Amino acid sequence: MVAEAADLTIALAGAPGVSLAAPAVRSAPIEKHRQAWSLAPLIAGQPFYRSGRWVRGKFGYPGAPREITGSLPKAPAAVLVHGADGSVATLCLDLDTSSAAQQVVDGDAGRLGALLASCGLRWVEDVSPSGGRHLYVPLAERMGGAEARELVEALARLAPSLDASPHRNPSTGCIRVPGSVHKRGGHQELVTPLSAAYGVLRHRNAPDAIGRLCRALAPELRRNRDEATRRARGEVSRPQPQAHGALPAAMAHPSGGWQSPLRAIAETGLYDPARYRSASEARMAVLNHLAACGWTLPQVRGELTGQFPGLAALYQSRSQLERLLEREWAKAIEFTANDAGTRSARKSDTSPTEPTGGAKASVASIHQLVNDLENVLYAVLDARFHSLGREGIGLRFLLRGVLAYMRTMETNVLDVGCRTFALALGQHHGTVARLLRRLSELSDGMVTKIADARHRNADVYLVELPEQHSQTARDLTWRQGKIHAIRPVFRALGPAAALAYEAIERSRVSPTTAEVARDARIGRTTAEIALAEMAGYQMIHRDQDGRWHLTATTSLAQLAHRLGADADVAAQLTLHRLQRAAWHAWLDRHNPAQEIAEADLYDPEAEQHWIPPDDSPRFPY
Repeated sequence: MVAEAADLTIALAGAPGVSLAAPAVRSAPIEKHRQAWSLAPLIAGQPFYRSGRWVRGKFGYPGAPREITGSLPKAPAAVLVHGADGSVATLCLDLDTSSAAQQVVDGDAGRLGALLASCGLRWVEDVSPSGGRHLYVPLAERMGGAEARELVEALARLAPSLDASPHRNPSTGCIRVPGSVHKRGGHQELVTPLSAAYGVLRHRNAPDAIGRLCRALAPELRRNRDEATRRARGEVSRPQPQAHGALPAAMAHPSGGWQSPLRAIAETGLYDPARYRSASEARMAVLNHLAACGWTLPQVRGELTGQFPGLAALYQSRSQLERLLEREWAKAIEFTANDAGTRSARKSDTSPTEPTGGAKASVASIHQLVNDLENVLYAVLDARFHSLGREGIGLRFLLRGVLAYMRTMETNVLDVGCRTFALALGQHHGTVARLLRRLSELSDGMVTKIADARHRNADVYLVELPEQHSQTARDLTWRQGKIHAIRPVFRALGPAAALAYEAIERSRVSPTTAEVARDARIGRTTAEIALAEMAGYQMIHRDQDGRWHLTATTSLAQLAHRLGADADVAAQLTLHRLQRAAWHAWLDRHNPAQEIAEADLYDPEAEQHWIPPDDSPRFPY
């Protein structure tokens, strides 16, 4: 340590505010913290820090900035992150135990470290007495404050415990650095060896490495920009309750959006003790909900190190997790099965519906019918709808949703409400109601309305092969793969990307850009933009011959989660549940003979819903 300190003293000869005078003899721990503090000017955006103190029970860093010197401040000290011009010299990643459980903080530190290393970035790490961690990523070229904030908030999407507030205020943003006194006693302990930390801070990260990090965070950067745009427009990201009850208290999202309480518990491991008396009750609430949403035990296990580290943190140890998870999952399955048995398909927004009438066809004939209808769709109706502009795009995807429903439910009778297809398309249910009427007019008899809606029963449509297109259906070869409406990821990427992806996915040979534009019936420029964007997200790639292929290692469900599309699905489904609850309540008031339990109208544990991580789950995705 003595030799290491001597090397550091010599190397810091040019650092501002650091004295090269020989240190006085002092205790080893204090000397260690003073040496760590000597890194402060290499981390700070400008050579100043703020002293912290308790004010009326709240700790803060008020007062005027003070110049950083070689002496260690006796009070908690946080260096200013931004320079006088608002730029930053170091990305400061603050992983806080007040934002997530300790196990989540440690996991986030490892996950962020792996991401930084994969981009060729080096960093310095310290740990606080409270268990929080700081990662400092020094920059060879200073970065604008807005750009740095955007990058740190994108990283916060991957790490629930990451607090981006030091980068949010250019005038007061600050962070405690290695060696600084902690507000509750102790010091920030440097994890990176002192000499190695000095080497990282002197030989800082080049801009090309930061560029690689930006490319790796492309989905998160896009999601934050989209949410900022919606907030600027005054759009509400949280569904508004109607009729019975209000939504439970929601957790704040890193970028200010809404997040359901159960998802927040699964991500952070923090729960409301007024609602759940113990960690056991909190994790059972999460497991019950996952079971009700159609997840499987392997899917849950896979996400314990993915999007649900907080669920793992609710177990006291890894051994307890392995011992109890399977047993508690079995209880969750039993509980949700018993709960579902007390309800009818008409009272639950997420249960499969049962056809109310129509001809009973065999399963094989239904699948054959869908194959024939797909041929008619691609050969005839896509071209017809293409001429209708924006309305035609909606009709093309609505018909795809109808065929996907037929194949999944193995019926050619559609008696589900407009909200079911609205969820599949990412559209308002009023838009879907209008498109259904247009589809029945323009589909040459493929979709025909056979019964009107009444009380809780929706309009009923019959789907069959039009006689005038039967020869076309027989002449064309059936295509491989499944047909989809708007999969969650394409809520973020748009319909042009969905059509281009489908053209690659269902093509008999790998297409070129021109062939994608032709088969998807979109403009060449639109196709090029969509393909370039999907290639940036590693959804597709192009070979040396200029032909496009799907990237098998990229999960559309995981990408949808990173882009926030799954949260959009959850918000829409929650809104639909509340709207249907209001409609059922109205029916109950005007039809007293039909009794409806309060739990059928509003279930606070089931109204937040998220889709299992499967790229080809049951309808509508």
